[in-house]
Amino acid sequence: MKIRHRAYAYITNGSRLLLFTHPEAPEAGIQVPAGTIEPGEDPQDAVMREAKEETGLTELRYEQFLAQDTRDMRDCGREELQYRWFFHLSVQGPTEETWRHGEHAEDGSVIHPFDFFWADVRALPKLVANYDDKIDLLVESMNARKAGIP
Repeated sequence: MKIRHRAYAYITNGSRLLLFTHPEAPEAGIQVPAGTIEPGEDPQDAVMREAKEETGLTELRYEQFLAQDTRDMRDCGREELQYRWFFHLSVQGPTEETWRHGEHAEDGSVIHPFDFFWADVRALPKLVANYDDKIDLLVESMNARKAGIP
């Protein structure tokens, strides 16, 4: 079984969480930005890099590490074990309500477009592959920040 290390970004804007779908692969479900942690890369650095690459957002602030877990991905059709790190990031400044961005090839063309949108953290749709496992920790982090607790 393949082992992958992945960083997951719960990016908030007020009480909303950034989600996306794959317009070319709707079966991929609703997700949060995430990506592979490169060998030797710190998970916190990886989440910031992946969040910026996938979303196109440049003004992101690191808020908090939320949790780490392990997930067998065979129920998603992948022979892989993921070591997952979840982080809370927040967007600084205005954003669109919806937008399309994605991963780029070396020539700059978009090879995997993603359709981004904001959803209220208290009324989220079901996310694929248990991406929503740590939402309760995200809400705690958001409430602490609102109360001025670091």
